[in-house]
Amino acid sequence: MKEIYTITDLQKVANQMKNPPPCDETMQVMVTEAADGVAHGVWVVDHKFINGHGIVMGGFVSAAVDIMMAYAIASQLTDEEGFASIDLDTTFHRPTTEGEVEITAKVERRGKRISYLTAEVKQQNKLVANCVSSVLIIKQ
Repeated sequence: MKEIYTITDLQKVANQMKNPPPCDETMQVMVTEAADGVAHGVWVVDHKFINGHGIVMGGFVSAAVDIMMAYAIASQLTDEEGFASIDLDTTFHRPTTEGEVEITAKVERRGKRISYLTAEVKQQNKLVANCVSSVLIIKQ
């Protein structure tokens, strides 16, 4: 049976007290810190994320950011709440290549039902993408 992660479980992942969900492992994204609506993490990009032009496929960048945004919003929720992305918009500034990528996601505005998040994606201290997302807060 598939394990369902609670908000508490996601918070434990962020504190390195629980193994991450399968999508994190598949994408090779590791959250290093998540508290007070801000999450930091690292994405290890290898050859399987590279397209025919030798750069990372943009959808993978967006997916890695979506994972980190989940930890940012989870840091503000309780087990009586859940969340789902409504939209995700990524703006690319330069190509992402193999290597380590840093992702910082932040809850900019938290509403009762909708929250607004932003993220920065950096590689070698250079901005490669910005993302914005609206997230639905679900009462369990």
